[in-house]
Amino acid sequence: MDTPVVVAVALVAIVGGAVLGALARSMWASQGMKAARAEARRIEAEARARQKELILEAKDEKLRLGREAEEEARARRTELAGQERRLVQRDEQLDQRSEMLEQRDRKLLERERDLDKSKEDLARATQDQVAALERVAGLSADDAKSMLMEAVRAEAEHDAVKIARAIERSAREEAQDKARDIVLTAMQRVAADHTAEHTVSVVHLPSDEMKGRIIGREGRNIRALEQATGIDLIIDDTPETVILSGFDPVRREVARIALTKLLADGRIHPGRIEEVVAKARAEVELVMRQAGETAAYEAGVPGLPAEIIQLLGRLKYRTSYGQNVLNHVVETSHLAAVIAAEIGADVQIAKMGGLLHDIGKAVDHEVEGPHAAIGAQIAQRHNLPFKVINAIAAHHQEVEYACQEAPIVQVADAISASRPGARGEGMDTYVKRLEDLQAIAESFGGVERSFAVQAGREVRILVRPEEIDDLTATRLARDIVKKIEEQLTYPGQIKVTVIRETRAVEYAK
Repeated sequence: MDTPVVVAVALVAIVGGAVLGALARSMWASQGMKAARAEARRIEAEARARQKELILEAKDEKLRLGREAEEEARARRTELAGQERRLVQRDEQLDQRSEMLEQRDRKLLERERDLDKSKEDLARATQDQVAALERVAGLSADDAKSMLMEAVRAEAEHDAVKIARAIERSAREEAQDKARDIVLTAMQRVAADHTAEHTVSVVHLPSDEMKGRIIGREGRNIRALEQATGIDLIIDDTPETVILSGFDPVRREVARIALTKLLADGRIHPGRIEEVVAKARAEVELVMRQAGETAAYEAGVPGLPAEIIQLLGRLKYRTSYGQNVLNHVVETSHLAAVIAAEIGADVQIAKMGGLLHDIGKAVDHEVEGPHAAIGAQIAQRHNLPFKVINAIAAHHQEVEYACQEAPIVQVADAISASRPGARGEGMDTYVKRLEDLQAIAESFGGVERSFAVQAGREVRILVRPEEIDDLTATRLARDIVKKIEEQLTYPGQIKVTVIRETRAVEYAK
């Protein structure tokens, strides 16, 4: 077949295929449009049906809401009507009450007028009675009133003294039992030596020949020693003895150690004296610091400032009435801790207050003032707790108590100072205290004789029974106690016993 024919056939086929494809696509498009129109009609129909349903539902909801609103409105109207009725009733009740109150006021006014009239009548009758009584008794109303008031006052005072005596006796018995238990517990739990430690102020010499070497040529050695230590050396006729005299116990101890070292070494001259005194002073400083640390450790009071520890150690060489002060403050700290634990106070504050209550005695020969105030100033300077400062300042009642621990420290101090064997007292001081006790007791009227017994811890007073009755005896004992507290200084406490005795004596002949 020729090529042109083939080409023509191919072109015809292509054109025919294109025409057939176009017809097919047209038919498919027509069918798709029909299907889309049908679907659109179906959706429109469903939408119209749904619209009708929604409209019906909205109408139903509108009717329901309208009914509910009407019902609520009816309920509100009913409630308002009820409230209105109640308000009307309340107004009527208030009107009735107002009328009743007005009637009551009128009655009260009438009664008040009647009372005023009765008072006037009673006053006139009283005046008439008083006048009649004055005529019968021969006394004026003021005189009778004074006599009656005096009688009532005397009777009331008599009854008051009886009641006070009973209350005081009961309170004293209960307080004594409780205090006795606490003090006994504290004393049982705190062990203390009965022999007091004394500061040594005497140096014994190996022979009397050493006195000349201590004095030195033209007294240069003794002058150098006194100048270096600040202590006076007394060398008299006492065999093999040198007495050290001075108010500062630390300086006295430095002088004692230095003199002992010089005697042991044998070389005594001014240059050697200054060297030995310096070493002795350093040794004493070390001993005091160690003593202070040991005391704080034994008392259970850690963390004290270094200066406080040093001052505490100085008390090792200080005595009070023969009692070593360092041992005394440690013992006081233990006692205060036990008492504080028994009554529920702050144990640590009581310990610290007891340990430091006499810290002022370490410098009281250098600073003016009572040692309690000096000790409080030292504690305040080192920012110790306020309760500790108050316990130190108030342990001799020179200031008021500001905490519970302050009287505890005072009681512990008194226990430590007044226990048997704690302190020594000179004979002159002892006799003077007994004489002062008897003089105070005999300075009151009605006292016949007085006796200071039990080493001055009790004074017994005999009174004249015709002048002092039983109740007055109680008042007399209290007055004597107050005067003793104001005028005397004494350790512990003093018991005052007033004895009233009536004797009937007859003779058979």
